[in-house]
Amino acid sequence: MGIVLGLCVSRLLTGTARFIQHPKKLTIYPAHLIWVGFMLFSVARFWWFEFDLRELSVWTFKEYLFVIFYSSLYFLLCTLLYPDSMEEYTGYRDYFLSRRHWFFGLLIVLYLTDLIDTLLKGGDHLVRLGVEYKLQTALIVSICIVAFITRNQRWHGVLAILALVSVVVFTLRHYAVLF
Repeated sequence: MGIVLGLCVSRLLTGTARFIQHPKKLTIYPAHLIWVGFMLFSVARFWWFEFDLRELSVWTFKEYLFVIFYSSLYFLLCTLLYPDSMEEYTGYRDYFLSRRHWFFGLLIVLYLTDLIDTLLKGGDHLVRLGVEYKLQTALIVSICIVAFITRNQRWHGVLAILALVSVVVFTLRHYAVLF
């Protein structure tokens, strides 16, 4: 899991560094960069809260495969944000909007996978997160559905900011200290 998440961080930071390396070659799309920030924070948060798995006294291969699948979703999302080549696109706006169905579809799958992961950690863990966990998950999934449908750049910016603020606030309220 740590290797996959390390690849995520590397992909996001390397992709972002390209804007600094080639400022005239690549056009920045603000909503895209906000989603990059969302994913960078989300990967760090995932790494942090998966530490709770240390409480499992017995691991099965099925649980291990599940965690690898879960972390692989993060990697797929990060590679969607920064593709290997931009030759087919006029810039990150064009690329991001053309790949939004994949990105937001996988983000929905990621959040549904998180529900399973939360249950894997036990009922006490779900109770500690309270109703706010369910509301935050519903909010992110709703944001993804709207972003999946619309090509409106302004909406994409607003939705990205809302998602980033939501994940940061929820994380600081529930994962600032591990139990």
